[in-house]
Amino acid sequence: MGTYKCCIFFTRRFALGDTSTPEDVRALFSLYAGGSPYMLADDLRRYLAAWGGADGEVPEQIIDRILQDRSRTPRFGRPALTVDDFLHFLFSEDLNPPLRYSKVHQDMNAPLSHYFIYTGHNSYLTGNQLSSDCSDVPIIKALQLGVRVIELDIWPNSCKDDIDVLHGRTLTAPVSLIKCLRSIKEYAFVASPYPVIITLEDHLTPDLQERVAKMVLEVFGDILYYPESKHLQEFPSPEALKGRVMLSTKPPKEYLEAKGDTMKEKEIEARIKRGEREAAAWGVEVPDIQDEMQVADKDEDELLYRERGADGDDGKETKHVAAEYKHLITIKAGKPKGPLVDAIKNDPDKVRRLSLSEQELAKVAAHHGPNIVSFTHRNMLRIYPKGTRFNSSNYNPFLGWVHGAQMVAFNMQGYGRALWLMHGFYKANGGCGYVKKPDFLMQTCPDGKVFDSKADLPVKATLKVKVYMGEGWQKDFKQTHFDSYSPPDFYVKVGIAGVPLDSVMRKTKAVEDSWVPVWEEEFAFPLTVPEIAVLRVEVHEQDVNEDDFGGQTALPVAELRPGIRAVPLFDHKGLKFKSVKVLMSFEFA
Repeated sequence: MGTYKCCIFFTRRFALGDTSTPEDVRALFSLYAGGSPYMLADDLRRYLAAWGGADGEVPEQIIDRILQDRSRTPRFGRPALTVDDFLHFLFSEDLNPPLRYSKVHQDMNAPLSHYFIYTGHNSYLTGNQLSSDCSDVPIIKALQLGVRVIELDIWPNSCKDDIDVLHGRTLTAPVSLIKCLRSIKEYAFVASPYPVIITLEDHLTPDLQERVAKMVLEVFGDILYYPESKHLQEFPSPEALKGRVMLSTKPPKEYLEAKGDTMKEKEIEARIKRGEREAAAWGVEVPDIQDEMQVADKDEDELLYRERGADGDDGKETKHVAAEYKHLITIKAGKPKGPLVDAIKNDPDKVRRLSLSEQELAKVAAHHGPNIVSFTHRNMLRIYPKGTRFNSSNYNPFLGWVHGAQMVAFNMQGYGRALWLMHGFYKANGGCGYVKKPDFLMQTCPDGKVFDSKADLPVKATLKVKVYMGEGWQKDFKQTHFDSYSPPDFYVKVGIAGVPLDSVMRKTKAVEDSWVPVWEEEFAFPLTVPEIAVLRVEVHEQDVNEDDFGGQTALPVAELRPGIRAVPLFDHKGLKFKSVKVLMSFEFA
């Protein structure tokens, strides 16, 4: 029973009420219990054989767990589940997870270019791009999450005798490179055994580059991987590089002495305010890929804050080249010089990494999308947020993924819908940070054509999603968190993120005054490219002024487990709620 204030002198009382078990759950229970009011261990065994779930646990153990959770004792000494116990089982995420795989299941022996890789951008920043502190803490958090590519901007310190990590020409407070490297070594493989790539944005003199080489060798020792050959003709595989760390940056050729002006505090404040357009806790909607390409095609390069010279191959040759530093670079990088279309040409004799901003990618993709896909068959493509994202927001990651880009780099502190998609996408393949690209992104047809995300593609499958009910908010939130005068009015937004043809969002009705809402609404999503699609789920509380946020998740469609499943929800930062879950079913037709 919940009590809420109404006006000054009155209170309103709302009973939590008995949750009505969904009819589909009752039918499923009756089917496997053979019409009996009790489901025995053998009945549950038949259910698990048909639908899966509870990996590694036998039915007897599952029944014991459920009864203990519900503080119940077996009837007549025979372990059995009632229909309410069965509902409790279905709502248990560890016994009835929404994804089919909890471990790595994809082939990990292909070259690195065959994988999407969980990639961070400016991994050392704690907040915005212009005035936040630099620290190893966000690096540690990213590695704990499973991120496999860490980016460090390295600059001479104030005395020019050591190396700092910071966002140059801004007011970000530095952190020492050695501290970042040591933290990377300590946390590199806590979430995944597969290789960690450190991308360096290098602004150092040759003598400091040599110092970096010594630091890297000292910190990483034998786990640092670097090839003997000057140029790789093919990247090694994630399997071959298990437990190893690699460097990726431009080969040292030049040092740009001119540092330019550092922005002043007033200018920084103004730019951050211009970028703060995310009105709600969950952020703005993820932009459509085609809209992004059209905008980029019309606009000139408005790179107000480009990372000039960061990865470029242009510049003056110096007599002193840091030879050892150059030798340690496994994935050699470069930025385009000249027309963008020329930058995505293949070199049969070597592989490389190319870096493009989200704007540059959108611009070249508008007319040369298949050329980008061909480039990524062998080479690495890194996409990074445009320089005007001062508040550390992110872009639509599918802009890169549909073109085969392996390193779609995100601000991991830039919370919002785009980052939720990134989190969800990399839940695939056991959350190891490497997801194998679908075959169609690696193939060239006999007629010379490659995958084109803008083509009129046929529907491969239809995903049917039914949203049954939710629970757990009353445990994780204060009684008056959503509304001071009554229980919340929850509704669910559910949809698909993927290629433009597949991307859509739908919405259930709002269930009024209930902490345990029952929706029982079904949606069908035709999918042309289910291999890279992500299911989006958001719960909001309907309000007169502005709807409140009640949780979210994103799940890789290709790994959804058919049947009725427990779907745990996460907060806006991507942290899992203790209790909040939604009961949903998935069916492929």
